[in-house]
Amino acid sequence: MSDALLASILLLTAAMAPAGTSAMSNPLGPCHIVGAEKLPREIGGGAAVCSAIQRAISAQAPGLNYTVHVEVLSQSSVKATVDMDGRRLPEQRISVVDRDLNTRSIERFANALASEAAKAARRG
Repeated sequence: MSDALLASILLLTAAMAPAGTSAMSNPLGPCHIVGAEKLPREIGGGAAVCSAIQRAISAQAPGLNYTVHVEVLSQSSVKATVDMDGRRLPEQRISVVDRDLNTRSIERFANALASEAAKAARRG
């Protein structure tokens, strides 16, 4: 499949989501993305970001009931908050200075969110 066709499919999928968001639910809790259209193509869109976060939280805090709100600020910056057990954890951000976000930076960001969620779950 050509890159142009794949990009078109991803854009069409994002366009079918509720206005201004791309959302994906998972068994552990919903993930909401605002501004997914700003993500670099290589990341795979908002669904890929949600999948990375879900995998990281499942690995570090299995069974955690959470909601994550992600806002894409630009092609090089993302912020997110995790709500769990009626409380909101401190906002987390990632910004890349010398290039756009890529799949490795999203994985690091997802792992940082999961780490904070796991710490908060242990504290109770």
